[in-house]
Amino acid sequence: MTRDLTVGKPLRNIVIFTIPILIGNIFQQLYSMVDAIIVGQTINNDALAGVGATSAISFLVIGFVQGLTAGFAVKTSQLFGAGDEEGVRRSIASSLLLSVVLTVILTAVSVVTTMPLLDLMNTPDDIIDYSYDYIVTIYWGLGATVFYNLGSSVLRAIGDSRTPLVFLVLAAVLNVGLDFLFIVYFRMGVAGAGWATVLSQAISAIGCFVFLFARFRSYRIGKKHFANPFKFYWQHMAIGLPMALQFSITSIGMMVQQSALNKLGTAAVTAYTAASKIDNLATQSLYALGSTVATYCGQNYGAGKFANIRVGVRWSMIIGAVCALLGLGFVTIGAEPMTRLFSSDVTDEMMDMSKQYLLWQGVFYIALAAIFVYRDALQGIGRSALTMIGGGIELVGRVIASLVFAAQFGFVGICASNPTAWVCVDVFLIISYIVILHRIFAKRRALGLGEGEKMPLSAVYAQSPVPSNASSSDPASDAEKTR
Repeated sequence: MTRDLTVGKPLRNIVIFTIPILIGNIFQQLYSMVDAIIVGQTINNDALAGVGATSAISFLVIGFVQGLTAGFAVKTSQLFGAGDEEGVRRSIASSLLLSVVLTVILTAVSVVTTMPLLDLMNTPDDIIDYSYDYIVTIYWGLGATVFYNLGSSVLRAIGDSRTPLVFLVLAAVLNVGLDFLFIVYFRMGVAGAGWATVLSQAISAIGCFVFLFARFRSYRIGKKHFANPFKFYWQHMAIGLPMALQFSITSIGMMVQQSALNKLGTAAVTAYTAASKIDNLATQSLYALGSTVATYCGQNYGAGKFANIRVGVRWSMIIGAVCALLGLGFVTIGAEPMTRLFSSDVTDEMMDMSKQYLLWQGVFYIALAAIFVYRDALQGIGRSALTMIGGGIELVGRVIASLVFAAQFGFVGICASNPTAWVCVDVFLIISYIVILHRIFAKRRALGLGEGEKMPLSAVYAQSPVPSNASSSDPASDAEKTR
């Protein structure tokens, strides 16, 4: 079933919508951790470090995919909030076509640039082959990642956060089985872990779209739904591209961070790999909250319910603070036992570095929570360009911290680089959100517009026929041009 986030109590809507996303995210991280655990336990520490050393260049591409597909779905959620079924169908069709083009281009570019980027990041000679074999496999199967993320994002945009969870759990179970099959039985090495991930995501992607069109017949698409004016396609790109670039810009900072880390030796890379997996698991509640905030704000933006947005963001920040405290407790208590899961040969040095990294991150989870809440709120109301600027600020903060702190303090400098970047971008995002929302309310008051005035769909469709439920009010159209 779909959930209309524009009606009912904001806190209840946010919590109920977030829970399935959180469970799904945890399963996704668990099967990512299983990849690392099986590699570390059945191959060796070098293989584990090799897989971990790809996290930055992986996020360069995968983050771009996640940002772009989530951006497409923001447009879908706005149209869903406006009650425009035809618009939702056209949005889904446009997103599919754009995603096909995206897959072809990204696959070609990423496969060709894999080894040069690994060399550029000073990947140690004893792990670089493991890194290449793993990540190039993921890149060849990039289409599975693109369409899984798109399918999940579209379902959430129309208010269904449960179905992506079902297919993600299925993928997680399948991924674990394929890991053992490819790595242990067929002895495919780290490439086997990559293929297990690709195949499990491909099945999830197919499941999401089959369910979407079978369960929600009103959103089935035909040939005519692809025949949209260029402006309509561009409106998807105008939201999606800045979100994608924001993630890619962030990943550049991660690459600089990884490069500085690689210079500290394989032991540091191995400790960082294990600790970062634990860190990712601890912060999944914040990722889930961010996804909810984007959908919540997108639907309420389309419905013209800006007071809901303001209240929802406040509650989201409170929820984020609670999640940050729970995350800190998780990494503090679980650092040692969970680090030992990743390798049968954990040295005292590796354990100390893992604990140190997790403590630094955990103390600053509240700053990370603010990023997810305010960044995704801005994305939901279509201000993706501001989030891209925020990504640039995060890049500068992480690069400077990685280069300066790592040179001065070694591994401690690496630990401090993420919190430094988070605090820098928080200042920008919070101020931007306050200013933008103030301007929207001021403009609407000046024009005498009440709560619940819908976004005029004539602006969305450009030259195409305007649906019967589109607003024809000129003042409302002017108000929405505060975008």
